[in-house]
Amino acid sequence: MTGVAASHRKLLTVITEANLERDLVREIEAEGVGGYTISDVRGRGDQGLRASHWGHSSNIRVEIVCDTPLAERLLARLRAKYYEHYAIVMWVQDVEVLRPDKFR
Repeated sequence: MTGVAASHRKLLTVITEANLERDLVREIEAEGVGGYTISDVRGRGDQGLRASHWGHSSNIRVEIVCDTPLAERLLARLRAKYYEHYAIVMWVQDVEVLRPDKFR
């Protein structure tokens, strides 16, 4: 990005069952995350078609921009607690942020 001061961070994306939202927020905040975005999402995967308007069977996407150590701690924590018993997928991407003071 020419001419713009950017800083490298990680974008951790979690897609899971909407009924886990309250628990996930608790886990995320316990690790010290200052901010996150949660969206209702829909799609198709191993668990079949999931629509955001289906209530108990809807999905959410949680997005967290943070530094590498925090992303790694969150991945390990969420994987250990939720992977075995819930429909959940996670991935991490490298991102450049233009306001690094907003992200740990």
